[in-house]
Amino acid sequence: MQGQRYILVVDNDPARRSQIETVLAFVGEHFYVFPENELVQHLVDVPNILTVVLCGDISKHLLAIVKSHPACPFIYHDLIDKGQAQGFNNIIGELALPLNYGQLTEMIHHSHQYHNNLPNKRSGNCPNVLFRSLVGTSEAMRQVRFLIEQVASTAANVLILGESGTGKEVVARNIHNLSDRTKAPFVPVNCGAIPPDLLESELFGHEKGAFTGAISTRKGRFEMAEGGTLFLDEIGDMPQPMQVKLLRVLQERTFERVGGSKSIKADVRIIAATHQHLEEMIKTNSFREDLYYRLNVFPIDTPSLRERKEDIPLLMNELISRFTAEQGHSVRFTEKAIESLKEHQWAGNVRELSNLIERMIIMYGEQVVDVGQLPFKYRHIDVEDYEPDYPEELQERDVINELFSGFDYGEDDVEEEPVEVSDPELGTITVLPTEGFNLKDHLADLEVSLVTQSLEINDWVVARAAETLGMRRTTLVEKMRKYSLQKS
Repeated sequence: MQGQRYILVVDNDPARRSQIETVLAFVGEHFYVFPENELVQHLVDVPNILTVVLCGDISKHLLAIVKSHPACPFIYHDLIDKGQAQGFNNIIGELALPLNYGQLTEMIHHSHQYHNNLPNKRSGNCPNVLFRSLVGTSEAMRQVRFLIEQVASTAANVLILGESGTGKEVVARNIHNLSDRTKAPFVPVNCGAIPPDLLESELFGHEKGAFTGAISTRKGRFEMAEGGTLFLDEIGDMPQPMQVKLLRVLQERTFERVGGSKSIKADVRIIAATHQHLEEMIKTNSFREDLYYRLNVFPIDTPSLRERKEDIPLLMNELISRFTAEQGHSVRFTEKAIESLKEHQWAGNVRELSNLIERMIIMYGEQVVDVGQLPFKYRHIDVEDYEPDYPEELQERDVINELFSGFDYGEDDVEEEPVEVSDPELGTITVLPTEGFNLKDHLADLEVSLVTQSLEINDWVVARAAETLGMRRTTLVEKMRKYSLQKS
């Protein structure tokens, strides 16, 4: 049984140390809080360290310790320069201000996961692989994990059923990883992606000269998977002649290469999967009943995503973590965006969710996505999207840029004479005096004139006037208040 793990908090600020100490004591964690110069000694004296929290400024000495302890996860808090934490895989996250129970327990969980999945601790009998690959707290997912653990250590054939995108291959890989065959190959074959005339050669291999193009002897997937697991995906798409040959291999545990006569033993575990209803296919004679019962020794049903919508937030966190590790970019979602996604039907299941997360990372990397940023078909909650009302200084700058866009201000073009500027939309021409003039007042007068004209044209109906001017109603109301504009 694993002993109690300790949290080490390194902080040179006594006040902040006291605050963190209070929070950790309240949560009930075992911890030590001390200044930087005591860290090395604690790393030696404390036998079971869960994580190390680095606070304030991280010195070069601390960074050297982080680098020299790759098996220990580090967390930073109230960091002065967050760039210091970049480039270290064992700095797993941040305790942001203010400290709260939710983020603290999440970081503690991540620290446990870091220890549980260390490369030198992974083994075929380690169930932690399941919990990361098959995320979910729903009853349906708990049942899937239970069935995997029950059948993994046996030699039984397994049939995995479920819609496309529900993670049937993930289930198969976990069965293999938890079995005593974990050190041998896991070989997947998609029976629906290989032409029928090539499937036999793909599975059983062929001898040189067995058919046109067979210029050398080639091993098939059965031989490649010797001692391990052969995963036959989309078994329902396998043609009838191949079903007969597969049944023979399952019964006799031997096969011959195409064009060969020598029997080859097959020490291979078979895991099959399909999104089709094989029992209905048996009724139409498109799938052999005897093969079905050979494969269906231990069936596992993978639930669709719409049947376990409570798992969507956990799945999103897991997928975002994976994409972040692979691509170096992340994305976050508001609670309303997550609620909207939970209302979706997810015809493509987890694969569709994964594709959406990747798309959002590409479009809104390192940002927070709300309902308005989701693709239209994922918007199931009516939320008024935020439209910023920018300060007048920015709006004036935008107006100036628009008025003078297209003019070249190169030194060679500077003229001593007044420059005539025309605005074809307004039909007005202004002449810039040589002594200059107050542009801000001029633009304000121009704005008052245009706003007043729009209001008069639209009988002082603010909504219509705002639409005419291409601005929000609230913005026009503010300008009317600013310039004291009202109907006579």
